[in-house]
Amino acid sequence: MSKLHFTTKHANAASVQHNWYVVDGTNQTVGRVCSKIAAVLRGKNKAYYTPHVDCGDYIIFINADKVKFTGNKAEQKIYQNFSGYPGGLREEVAKDLLKRRPEAVIERAVKGMLPKNRLGRKMVKKLFVYSGSEHPHKAQQPVELKF
Repeated sequence: MSKLHFTTKHANAASVQHNWYVVDGTNQTVGRVCSKIAAVLRGKNKAYYTPHVDCGDYIIFINADKVKFTGNKAEQKIYQNFSGYPGGLREEVAKDLLKRRPEAVIERAVKGMLPKNRLGRKMVKKLFVYSGSEHPHKAQQPVELKF
C-alpha cells in the first residue's frame, strides 16, 4: 500500500486575481464594516489565502460621511496625531473628524487592522474612500459587496 502525498497550493503574485468591490457606508457601524473590509483587503475571503502574499481585492468605499459610531464613541473617541516636537500632540474628537474629513476615519480604522509591515502598506493602497456616492473607478466595473 502506497502513501498518498498531498501538496498545499500556495498563492504567488502571478496566480492571484484581484477583483474590485464597492462598499456603501450608509448607516454602517465603523468598526464592524472596517474589520470586514480589512479581511477582504488581506484576501481572507479567498480559498487560496496565503499570509505572505497580497491576495486581497480592491475596495471602493462610498458614503463615508454617513457611517455611524455606537454608544458614546462619537463624543468620547479621540484621534491623536503627534508631530514629534514638544507640545506637538494634536487631538480631535471622532464627531469633529467625521464632519471635517470622513475619509480619514475609515482609512485609519482599516489601516490599524492590517499588518504593520511592507505587505500591509501595500494592502492599504488598494482602499479608496469617498465621502459622496460618486467614485472615478467606473472603468474597473466594481461589484457591490454586501455585509
